[in-house]
Amino acid sequence: MSGEDNRWGILYCPKHGITASKKRWAKIENCLKDNDIKFDFVQSEDQSSVTRLINMFINNGYKTIVIVGGDSALNDAVNCLMSVDSSIREKICLGLIPNGLMNDFAHYWQLKENDVNQIIGWIKQRRVRKIDLGCIHYANSEGDICHRYFLNCVNIGLISAIMNLRQRTHRLFGSRTLSFLFSLILMIFQRLDYKMSLKINSDIIKRKIMTVCIGNASGYGQTPNAVPYNGLLDVSVVYHPEMTQLFEGFYLLFTGKFLNHHSVHPYRTREIIVNEAVKAMVSIDGRLMKTPVGSYKITVEQEVINFLIPA
Repeated sequence: MSGEDNRWGILYCPKHGITASKKRWAKIENCLKDNDIKFDFVQSEDQSSVTRLINMFINNGYKTIVIVGGDSALNDAVNCLMSVDSSIREKICLGLIPNGLMNDFAHYWQLKENDVNQIIGWIKQRRVRKIDLGCIHYANSEGDICHRYFLNCVNIGLISAIMNLRQRTHRLFGSRTLSFLFSLILMIFQRLDYKMSLKINSDIIKRKIMTVCIGNASGYGQTPNAVPYNGLLDVSVVYHPEMTQLFEGFYLLFTGKFLNHHSVHPYRTREIIVNEAVKAMVSIDGRLMKTPVGSYKITVEQEVINFLIPA
Protein backbone atom coordinates (compact mmCIF):
# COMPACT_ATOMS: atom_id res chain seq x y z
CA MET A 1 0.00 0.00 0.00
CA SER A 2 1.40 3.34 -1.03
CA GLY A 3 -0.13 6.78 -0.67
CA GLU A 4 -0.16 8.83 -3.86
CA ASP A 5 -0.57 12.55 -3.23
CA ASN A 6 -4.20 12.52 -4.40
CA ARG A 7 -5.19 9.10 -3.03
CA TRP A 8 -7.20 9.02 0.17
CA GLY A 9 -6.58 6.59 2.99
CA ILE A 10 -9.99 5.78 4.45
CA LEU A 11 -10.52 4.14 7.83
CA TYR A 12 -14.05 2.79 8.29
CA CYS A 13 -15.15 2.26 11.90
CA PRO A 14 -18.44 0.32 11.88
CA LYS A 15 -20.92 0.98 14.67
CA HIS A 16 -23.84 -1.40 14.00
CA GLY A 17 -24.28 -5.05 13.08
CA ILE A 18 -22.61 -6.69 10.10
CA THR A 19 -25.52 -6.14 7.68
CA ALA A 20 -26.00 -2.45 8.56
CA SER A 21 -22.23 -1.86 8.37
CA LYS A 22 -22.02 -3.39 4.90
CA LYS A 23 -24.90 -1.22 3.66
CA ARG A 24 -23.34 1.91 5.17
CA TRP A 25 -19.97 1.26 3.57
CA ALA A 26 -21.58 0.37 0.22
CA LYS A 27 -23.30 3.78 0.22
CA ILE A 28 -20.03 5.58 1.02
CA GLU A 29 -18.10 3.56 -1.57
CA ASN A 30 -20.61 4.44 -4.29
CA CYS A 31 -20.37 8.13 -3.42
CA LEU A 32 -16.57 7.97 -3.58
CA LYS A 33 -16.70 6.37 -7.03
CA ASP A 34 -19.29 8.88 -8.23
CA ASN A 35 -16.87 11.66 -7.22
CA ASP A 36 -13.92 9.94 -9.00
CA ILE A 37 -11.98 9.60 -5.74
CA LYS A 38 -8.93 7.34 -5.67
CA PHE A 39 -8.80 5.67 -2.28
CA ASP A 40 -7.56 2.76 -0.22
CA PHE A 41 -9.92 1.43 2.41
CA VAL A 42 -9.35 -0.41 5.68
CA GLN A 43 -11.85 -1.33 8.38
CA SER A 44 -11.16 -1.27 12.11
CA GLU A 45 -11.87 -4.39 14.13
CA ASP A 46 -11.91 -2.68 17.51
CA GLN A 47 -10.57 0.37 19.33
CA SER A 48 -6.99 -0.92 19.48
CA SER A 49 -6.83 -1.45 15.71
CA VAL A 50 -7.66 2.20 14.92
CA THR A 51 -4.25 3.43 16.10
CA ARG A 52 -2.43 0.70 14.18
CA LEU A 53 -4.29 1.44 10.93
CA ILE A 54 -3.89 5.22 11.16
CA ASN A 55 -0.15 4.79 11.75
CA MET A 56 -0.04 2.53 8.70
CA PHE A 57 -1.55 5.32 6.56
CA ILE A 58 0.91 7.87 7.97
CA ASN A 59 3.92 5.60 7.44
CA ASN A 60 2.86 4.88 3.85
CA GLY A 61 2.77 8.53 2.91
CA TYR A 62 -0.95 9.29 2.58
CA LYS A 63 -1.61 13.03 2.44
CA THR A 64 -5.39 12.73 3.00
CA ILE A 65 -6.66 10.49 5.79
CA VAL A 66 -10.44 10.24 6.19
CA ILE A 67 -12.05 8.80 9.30
CA VAL A 68 -15.50 7.27 8.87
CA GLY A 69 -16.32 7.15 12.54
CA GLY A 70 -17.14 9.12 15.67
CA ASP A 71 -15.40 11.25 18.26
CA SER A 72 -13.36 8.40 19.76
CA ALA A 73 -11.92 7.26 16.41
CA LEU A 74 -11.12 10.87 15.51
CA ASN A 75 -9.39 11.24 18.87
CA ASP A 76 -7.21 8.21 18.11
CA ALA A 77 -6.34 9.70 14.72
CA VAL A 78 -5.18 13.08 16.07
CA ASN A 79 -3.12 11.38 18.77
CA CYS A 80 -1.39 9.33 16.06
CA LEU A 81 -0.70 12.51 14.08
CA MET A 82 0.68 14.27 17.16
CA SER A 83 3.08 11.38 17.76
CA VAL A 84 4.97 12.00 14.50
CA ASP A 85 7.34 14.81 13.59
CA SER A 86 5.64 18.12 12.76
CA SER A 87 7.27 18.13 9.29
CA ILE A 88 5.34 14.91 8.48
CA ARG A 89 2.12 16.10 10.14
CA GLU A 90 2.16 19.37 8.16
CA LYS A 91 1.74 17.43 4.91
CA ILE A 92 -1.30 15.44 6.08
CA CYS A 93 -4.93 16.59 6.07
CA LEU A 94 -7.58 14.89 8.19
CA GLY A 95 -11.15 14.46 6.94
CA LEU A 96 -14.25 13.15 8.68
CA ILE A 97 -17.41 11.34 7.61
CA PRO A 98 -19.50 10.97 10.80
CA ASN A 99 -20.35 7.40 11.75
CA GLY A 100 -20.21 7.29 15.55
CA LEU A 101 -22.57 7.26 18.50
CA MET A 102 -22.27 10.99 19.32
CA ASN A 103 -20.44 12.71 16.41
CA ASP A 104 -20.19 15.94 18.40
CA PHE A 105 -17.11 17.28 16.60
CA ALA A 106 -18.83 16.56 13.28
CA HIS A 107 -21.92 18.43 14.49
CA TYR A 108 -19.75 21.45 15.29
CA TRP A 109 -18.89 21.65 11.56
CA GLN A 110 -22.49 20.81 10.61
CA LEU A 111 -21.47 17.49 9.08
CA LYS A 112 -24.51 15.22 9.07
CA GLU A 113 -24.33 11.46 8.93
CA ASN A 114 -26.72 11.12 5.99
CA ASP A 115 -25.07 13.82 3.83
CA VAL A 116 -22.31 11.48 2.63
CA ASN A 117 -22.14 12.71 -0.96
CA GLN A 118 -21.99 16.37 0.08
CA ILE A 119 -19.30 15.68 2.70
CA ILE A 120 -17.16 13.79 0.18
CA GLY A 121 -17.55 16.72 -2.20
CA TRP A 122 -16.34 19.09 0.53
CA ILE A 123 -13.34 16.90 1.34
CA LYS A 124 -12.52 16.76 -2.36
CA GLN A 125 -12.41 20.60 -2.45
CA ARG A 126 -9.64 20.33 0.18
CA ARG A 127 -10.54 23.43 2.19
CA VAL A 128 -8.03 23.24 5.05
CA ARG A 129 -8.44 24.82 8.46
CA LYS A 130 -5.65 24.55 11.01
CA ILE A 131 -7.28 23.61 14.29
CA ASP A 132 -6.27 23.51 17.95
CA LEU A 133 -6.02 20.50 20.20
CA GLY A 134 -6.44 20.37 23.94
CA CYS A 135 -4.07 18.16 25.92
CA ILE A 136 -4.39 16.55 29.33
CA HIS A 137 -1.10 15.95 31.19
CA TYR A 138 -1.28 13.41 34.00
CA ALA A 139 0.38 10.54 35.88
CA ASN A 140 -1.11 7.04 35.72
CA SER A 141 -1.35 4.44 38.47
CA GLU A 142 2.14 3.14 37.60
CA GLY A 143 3.61 6.62 38.08
CA ASP A 144 4.27 7.16 34.37
CA ILE A 145 3.94 10.73 33.09
CA CYS A 146 1.38 10.66 30.27
CA HIS A 147 -0.52 12.98 27.98
CA ARG A 148 -3.50 12.66 25.69
CA TYR A 149 -4.80 15.11 23.08
CA PHE A 150 -8.46 15.89 22.50
CA LEU A 151 -10.47 17.63 19.78
CA ASN A 152 -13.74 18.13 21.58
CA CYS A 153 -13.57 18.08 25.38
CA VAL A 154 -12.47 16.60 28.67
CA ASN A 155 -15.23 15.91 31.19
CA ILE A 156 -14.61 15.49 34.91
CA GLY A 157 -17.32 14.23 37.25
CA LEU A 158 -20.99 13.44 36.63
CA ILE A 159 -21.09 13.76 32.82
CA SER A 160 -18.25 11.25 32.54
CA ALA A 161 -20.20 8.90 34.82
CA ILE A 162 -23.28 9.31 32.59
CA MET A 163 -21.19 8.64 29.47
CA ASN A 164 -19.87 5.49 31.12
CA LEU A 165 -23.43 4.39 31.92
CA ARG A 166 -24.60 5.30 28.45
CA GLN A 167 -21.95 3.19 26.73
CA ARG A 168 -22.92 0.22 28.90
CA THR A 169 -26.66 0.65 28.35
CA HIS A 170 -26.18 1.19 24.60
CA ARG A 171 -24.82 -2.35 24.38
CA LEU A 172 -27.97 -3.50 26.19
CA PHE A 173 -30.62 -1.45 24.34
CA GLY A 174 -28.97 -0.61 21.00
CA SER A 175 -31.01 2.59 20.74
CA ARG A 176 -29.23 5.90 21.43
CA THR A 177 -32.38 7.47 22.90
CA LEU A 178 -33.28 4.53 25.14
CA SER A 179 -29.73 4.17 26.42
CA PHE A 180 -29.49 7.89 27.24
CA LEU A 181 -32.88 7.93 29.04
CA PHE A 182 -31.98 4.82 31.02
CA SER A 183 -28.63 6.42 31.91
CA LEU A 184 -30.47 9.47 33.29
CA ILE A 185 -32.61 7.18 35.44
CA LEU A 186 -29.55 5.35 36.73
CA MET A 187 -27.91 8.72 37.36
CA ILE A 188 -30.30 9.29 40.29
CA PHE A 189 -28.40 6.56 42.13
CA GLN A 190 -25.00 8.03 41.26
CA ARG A 191 -22.90 10.40 43.27
CA LEU A 192 -23.90 13.91 42.18
CA ASP A 193 -20.98 15.98 43.43
CA TYR A 194 -17.25 15.65 44.00
CA LYS A 195 -14.73 17.45 46.17
CA MET A 196 -12.53 19.41 43.76
CA SER A 197 -9.76 21.97 43.78
CA LEU A 198 -9.22 23.81 40.49
CA LYS A 199 -7.02 26.65 39.30
CA ILE A 200 -8.43 28.53 36.29
CA ASN A 201 -6.53 31.69 35.35
CA SER A 202 -6.14 33.51 38.69
CA ASP A 203 -9.19 31.84 40.29
CA ILE A 204 -8.82 29.06 42.86
CA ILE A 205 -11.99 26.99 43.23
CA LYS A 206 -12.20 24.68 46.26
CA ARG A 207 -15.64 23.20 46.81
CA LYS A 208 -18.01 20.40 45.85
CA ILE A 209 -18.64 20.41 42.11
CA MET A 210 -21.01 18.29 40.06
CA THR A 211 -19.14 18.31 36.73
CA VAL A 212 -16.49 20.20 34.79
CA CYS A 213 -16.24 20.38 31.00
CA ILE A 214 -13.06 21.69 29.36
CA GLY A 215 -13.98 22.29 25.73
CA ASN A 216 -11.80 22.80 22.69
CA ALA A 217 -15.11 22.68 20.76
CA SER A 218 -18.77 22.46 21.78
CA GLY A 219 -18.23 19.79 24.44
CA TYR A 220 -21.54 17.96 23.89
CA GLY A 221 -23.35 21.26 24.44
CA GLN A 222 -21.57 22.18 27.67
CA THR A 223 -19.14 24.68 26.11
CA PRO A 224 -21.36 26.03 23.29
CA ASN A 225 -19.19 29.08 22.57
CA ALA A 226 -15.87 27.23 22.24
CA VAL A 227 -14.11 27.26 18.86
CA PRO A 228 -11.17 24.98 17.98
CA TYR A 229 -9.01 27.72 16.43
CA ASN A 230 -8.59 30.58 18.93
CA GLY A 231 -5.87 29.10 21.14
CA LEU A 232 -8.19 28.99 24.15
CA LEU A 233 -10.25 26.45 26.07
CA ASP A 234 -13.76 27.11 27.34
CA VAL A 235 -14.49 25.71 30.79
CA SER A 236 -17.92 25.14 32.34
CA VAL A 237 -17.87 24.45 36.08
CA VAL A 238 -21.23 23.20 37.33
CA TYR A 239 -22.04 23.40 41.04
CA HIS A 240 -24.53 21.00 42.55
CA PRO A 241 -28.10 22.20 41.83
CA GLU A 242 -31.30 20.96 43.46
CA MET A 243 -32.89 17.95 41.75
CA THR A 244 -35.54 20.10 40.00
CA GLN A 245 -32.81 22.46 38.82
CA LEU A 246 -30.78 19.48 37.61
CA PHE A 247 -33.50 18.50 35.13
CA GLU A 248 -33.84 22.15 34.12
CA GLY A 249 -30.10 22.02 33.39
CA PHE A 250 -30.56 19.03 31.08
CA TYR A 251 -33.34 20.89 29.27
CA LEU A 252 -31.05 23.89 28.76
CA LEU A 253 -28.27 21.54 27.61
CA PHE A 254 -30.48 20.03 24.90
CA THR A 255 -31.77 23.44 23.77
CA GLY A 256 -28.31 25.03 23.49
CA LYS A 257 -28.79 27.36 26.46
CA PHE A 258 -26.61 25.52 28.98
CA LEU A 259 -24.65 28.61 30.06
CA ASN A 260 -27.92 30.29 31.13
CA HIS A 261 -28.29 27.96 34.12
CA HIS A 262 -27.35 29.73 37.34
CA SER A 263 -25.32 26.71 38.56
CA VAL A 264 -23.03 26.90 35.49
CA HIS A 265 -19.93 29.08 35.80
CA PRO A 266 -18.08 29.66 32.49
CA TYR A 267 -14.40 30.50 32.02
CA ARG A 268 -12.00 30.90 29.11
CA THR A 269 -8.35 29.99 29.61
CA ARG A 270 -5.18 28.51 28.16
CA GLU A 271 -4.65 26.18 31.11
CA ILE A 272 -6.62 24.59 33.91
CA ILE A 273 -4.93 22.79 36.81
CA VAL A 274 -6.89 20.12 38.65
CA ASN A 275 -5.22 19.83 42.04
CA GLU A 276 -7.91 17.54 43.41
CA ALA A 277 -10.96 15.74 42.05
CA VAL A 278 -11.78 13.00 44.54
CA LYS A 279 -13.18 9.85 42.85
CA ALA A 280 -14.34 11.86 39.82
CA MET A 281 -14.30 9.95 36.52
CA VAL A 282 -12.54 11.58 33.57
CA SER A 283 -13.50 11.16 29.91
CA ILE A 284 -11.75 12.42 26.78
CA ASP A 285 -13.83 13.01 23.65
CA GLY A 286 -16.57 10.80 25.08
CA ARG A 287 -14.30 7.88 26.02
CA LEU A 288 -13.70 7.07 29.67
CA MET A 289 -10.05 7.07 30.71
CA LYS A 290 -8.39 5.70 33.81
CA THR A 291 -8.64 8.31 36.55
CA PRO A 292 -5.34 10.24 36.79
CA VAL A 293 -3.31 9.89 39.96
CA GLY A 294 -2.73 13.15 41.85
CA SER A 295 -2.99 16.56 40.22
CA TYR A 296 -3.15 17.04 36.46
CA LYS A 297 -3.45 19.91 34.01
CA ILE A 298 -5.17 20.60 30.71
CA THR A 299 -3.61 22.92 28.12
CA VAL A 300 -4.15 23.87 24.48
CA GLU A 301 -1.86 23.71 21.44
CA GLN A 302 -2.82 26.15 18.69
CA GLU A 303 -3.22 25.25 15.01
CA VAL A 304 -1.47 21.87 14.99
CA ILE A 305 -3.81 19.74 12.82
CA ASN A 306 -4.88 20.27 9.19
CA PHE A 307 -8.60 19.56 9.17
CA LEU A 308 -10.75 19.46 6.02
CA ILE A 309 -13.84 21.60 6.62
CA PRO A 310 -17.08 22.25 4.68
CA ALA A 311 -17.00 24.77 1.87
